[in-house]
Amino acid sequence: MKYRKFGNTGAEVSVLGVGGMRFPTKKIDDTEVIDQERSIQMIRTAIDGGVNYLDTAYTYHNGESEVLYKNALKDGYRDKVYIADKSPVWLIKKPEDFDTLLDEQLERLGVDSIDFYLFHGLDRPRFEEIIKKFDLIGRMEKAKDAGKIKHVGFSFHDDLDTFKEIIDYYDGWEFCQIQYNYVDVNYQAGREGLNYAADHGLGVVIMEPLRGGRLADVAPHLAEAFPNEKKPVEWALDFLWDQPEVSLLLSGMSSERQVEENLIYAGRSSAGMLSEKDRKIFPKAKKIFDTMALVGCTKCRYCMPCPSGIDIPGIFSIYNSTAVTGEDKAKKEYEALDTKADACVKCHKCEKACPQHIKVSSLMEKLSVMLQ
Repeated sequence: MKYRKFGNTGAEVSVLGVGGMRFPTKKIDDTEVIDQERSIQMIRTAIDGGVNYLDTAYTYHNGESEVLYKNALKDGYRDKVYIADKSPVWLIKKPEDFDTLLDEQLERLGVDSIDFYLFHGLDRPRFEEIIKKFDLIGRMEKAKDAGKIKHVGFSFHDDLDTFKEIIDYYDGWEFCQIQYNYVDVNYQAGREGLNYAADHGLGVVIMEPLRGGRLADVAPHLAEAFPNEKKPVEWALDFLWDQPEVSLLLSGMSSERQVEENLIYAGRSSAGMLSEKDRKIFPKAKKIFDTMALVGCTKCRYCMPCPSGIDIPGIFSIYNSTAVTGEDKAKKEYEALDTKADACVKCHKCEKACPQHIKVSSLMEKLSVMLQ
């Protein structure tokens, strides 16, 4: 495993971190739950392979992700890793809620202190109407002084100007988490935001390095953009590791094979690992991907559950597949769904939760006609 300095925190983190949002699941009494046995083994395999950064959040797997870490980090594993967790700021209706939620997270995790604590999913409205309004930075500082958290940061989903404003607003930020990959170089914080954060001494964590898996299991004509010496998934990860401003990337691994392969890829990585010829591949690959990316859904499932029972990411996945396999196959998959797009009642709950700011309701209306 390779390690990098995490901004000015004094920590050295593995270039690969475990994301806590996509663990394997199983059904118990028609309820989807984390497969604890498999997931614990996967986490411990990653740690045994040198991973020392585990990321989670209050809402991941309906709150199960934090408890999973509590179970996985028994038997001495807690001492080998840093835990990163996030404050669900959209649930905060009064200042004291910050402390109540933090205490609940500490209990779920079974720890006295969280190593890296982030405000989750900041955009301009959340920053102005929640963080500033309730002086949550002050609350965060008090929690740090009390030893409940060790380092403070934020994750982000908005435009570049907002990103810079948030960084400039508070000189106590120690790290941030952004969506970034070879497709999203100019999206949200993007490459310029990555450099801006690094220049300000922040450690930078990358989420969605594979855009919800869409840069891993790619269409044949996108795969052809890359030399055969490596799989498209490794090219995508190397794009990030090549950049010294990247501290680590998170992978939401959902199988044992993914853990094993990612450990190999991370072990081969280094800043400056790609040649100039290699780097010229990515703009070409992005151009191909952009012709296929009908909806920018990353399958994070923040939009779920839908009150009307619609599998929103599933329908978007079917729609996106039309760019590769055509409409006929997509229509057959759509026909097999129990609940279709026309069940949308335009409550807009999903749109408020979507970090990609997708206009779900209008798309559901469109797809209910197109996929019939």
